[in-house]
Amino acid sequence: MASKYGAVVQESLDALLQDDSFMPNFSGEERELAFDSLEAILSTPNQIQKSFLRVPMENGKILRIPAFRVQHNNALGPYKGGVRFHESVDEDEVVNLATLMTLKNALHEVPFGGGKGGVVINPREYSEKELHTISKKYVHYFSDILGPDKDIPAPDVGTGEREMDWMMGEFKSIHPGQPYRGSFTGKSHLNGGSLGRREATGKGVYYTFRYMMHDFINDNKDWFEKNENLFAKTAMEHYKRDLTFGIQGFGNVGSVAALEAYNCNYIKTKVVAVSDRNVTLYHSDGLDINALVKYTSENDGDLPTSDEALSQNGIEADIRDREDVLYLDTDVLILAALEDQIHEDNMEKVKARLIIEGANGPITMKADDYLSQNGVLIVPDILANAGGVIVSYLEWLQGRETQFYSEEEVNTMLLKKMKETMDQVFPQFFNDPFPLRQNCYMHSVMKLSNTLYRHGKLY
Repeated sequence: MASKYGAVVQESLDALLQDDSFMPNFSGEERELAFDSLEAILSTPNQIQKSFLRVPMENGKILRIPAFRVQHNNALGPYKGGVRFHESVDEDEVVNLATLMTLKNALHEVPFGGGKGGVVINPREYSEKELHTISKKYVHYFSDILGPDKDIPAPDVGTGEREMDWMMGEFKSIHPGQPYRGSFTGKSHLNGGSLGRREATGKGVYYTFRYMMHDFINDNKDWFEKNENLFAKTAMEHYKRDLTFGIQGFGNVGSVAALEAYNCNYIKTKVVAVSDRNVTLYHSDGLDINALVKYTSENDGDLPTSDEALSQNGIEADIRDREDVLYLDTDVLILAALEDQIHEDNMEKVKARLIIEGANGPITMKADDYLSQNGVLIVPDILANAGGVIVSYLEWLQGRETQFYSEEEVNTMLLKKMKETMDQVFPQFFNDPFPLRQNCYMHSVMKLSNTLYRHGKLY
């Protein structure tokens, strides 16, 4: 398999192969050949583009910086996926994330395919002028494959609305007279971006948890009380309890999810731990999330790392190692940092029974199997963190129609779309023994398979 998601795709196809009601036009050897075609198509990207950006530095040096754009599959629409600036970026990572985007868009019925990009830098080590140059060079090197009807990048780790504004400006310069507003999403509102886009992923992450643990259980309470499903039991153990949260990552996703939990009126919640690249902050009675958000906004996104900084800002917390947030005795753990945070070497230390994936791929496959077998209910990235791409789609529409939605309208449409997806997957998930991740992949693969068949791609 070209991607770590290939194994889950294969498991989904193996299960669907035995279901005669799925793609009934194929039978016998012809059916097996069609499913072999699906496996080949969905487990490999359509294109992998790699360049070395030539970047002049302010000190006079010239750097050659590796950069990638992977286009996985466009059966459902133009390629769509973020561009991350991070030192860990490599080809395998970008292929994995592009594959996930294809599956995520299919699950939520967003009319985009899957793409992803990356530049191998630590953005904290570059000046604003140098980052501006890197952003423009990225567009210049990949300009032939980008565009509002081809491949539409968005922010990711290490990038934000500033970089998207720069990139769209460069795209407009390279393609004069052509439509450009939909070439990038996640832009600033003044530059055609959508209200609510920055907060969308974090809001969606918390909403999936809230909908599952409040709305969905309330609507099906009698059934839940009789249900012997392993994951239904985990949910009911935490239903109508005061819940403690730990949140790994305090950037755009983690901080917004923390605020949503802090201000939640539906479930009694208490955020007792948050972390970033430097530190975990813990307080058993709950942290002042508003004060922490204010502090990070004034300190380059970093949480306070000293007792003096905490005291000066009126924040009560114990300072702990940055990885401690993963192992604290909390009910809920939101993972909003990077990939592979829970793995074979630390999975047995994790105490949370409800885990929400705000980041992409924060749990390795072995750790996912181990936790799921022990009844830990994991809401996977493919379901939980789709808020960003859903609002990116709304931004793309607004750019094409040159009319704009209010933030209230955007949030309403976002939550409606996520609710529709959860209403599809939750009833089946709480009725079978498979983890929620597998259930979501099944829905995605079914959608993609039917589309590829109707496009005549399986022959």
